[in-house]
Amino acid sequence: MKVDGGCHCGHISYEAEIDPNSVFLCHCTDCQTLSGTAFRTVVRTPESKFNLLTGRPKTYIKTGESGAKRPQVFCPECGTQMYSTSVGEGPREFNLRVGTIHQRGQLKPIAQYWFRSAQEWVMNLSGVKQIAKG
Repeated sequence: MKVDGGCHCGHISYEAEIDPNSVFLCHCTDCQTLSGTAFRTVVRTPESKFNLLTGRPKTYIKTGESGAKRPQVFCPECGTQMYSTSVGEGPREFNLRVGTIHQRGQLKPIAQYWFRSAQEWVMNLSGVKQIAKG
């Protein structure tokens, strides 16, 4: 599936080819902290299927629980997180942040990783008040 997206301020824009059946949630504590919320929604794309159209992102390299280095790529203007990837040789995959994809409404997660770190309330929001606009 061809998708396009970008950051909140419009400085960064991109297009990519993704498999809509590879969307997942990550509940790890790093994703919670970096996203500022309870989990992150991600879809993978090979680096070769990603095309940066405008802007020049900034990179922060975090060290995960496993010791692996993970570059976190974001807009230097508004801070929108764009994707993460790996370091080293070989073909890389980009873990695109689904919230930056214009077609995000069509992308339903199929798996949840690091579920042991999930916030207890995340799976039962049925009793939470719903307000159409804030």
